[in-house]
Amino acid sequence: MIGRITSIQRSGQHGFTLVELLITLAVFAALLAIMVPSYSDMTLGSKLRSQANDLVAGAVLARSEAIKRNQAVRMCVSADGASCITGGWEQGWVVFHDADDDGTLDAGETVLLRHQAAASGFKITGTVDSVRFQGTGVGATQATLTACRATPSVGTQERVVTITATGRASVARTNTGTCS
Repeated sequence: MIGRITSIQRSGQHGFTLVELLITLAVFAALLAIMVPSYSDMTLGSKLRSQANDLVAGAVLARSEAIKRNQAVRMCVSADGASCITGGWEQGWVVFHDADDDGTLDAGETVLLRHQAAASGFKITGTVDSVRFQGTGVGATQATLTACRATPSVGTQERVVTITATGRASVARTNTGTCS
């Protein structure tokens, strides 16, 4: 069989070598190491933005209700949703129609909004424990509230909610990372 060329076919094994797999895993680990801190910052920013927006929404509701009722409405720190207390705003807060304008949530006064406590590890500090909105919509208590992450580690981002004397609320992002 001189004119015949015989070929032996190799059984074609397809796959990756150990070296190729190790290189792929090393590249994947490097990408993951780059992405994890960015993802952590992104989720932190989202949670802080949510807290700040909730505070602004409470202030806007309080101001609009004060104007609508032409009477004082307060937003104050409240852990149980039934009484005003001192301390950090992370305990929760209420917005209520302060009928007797004494700064306390008394029986018979209408609670307009109850906000639950902030997620564990987050802190909301403020210059005041209560914000009063007059019936005219102006003459509000000026306040600065700062939302930040205190534990497990202090985050680099903060959200600062400012309520002006005219009752306008705004949010600003800072990167001080002090969370005191």
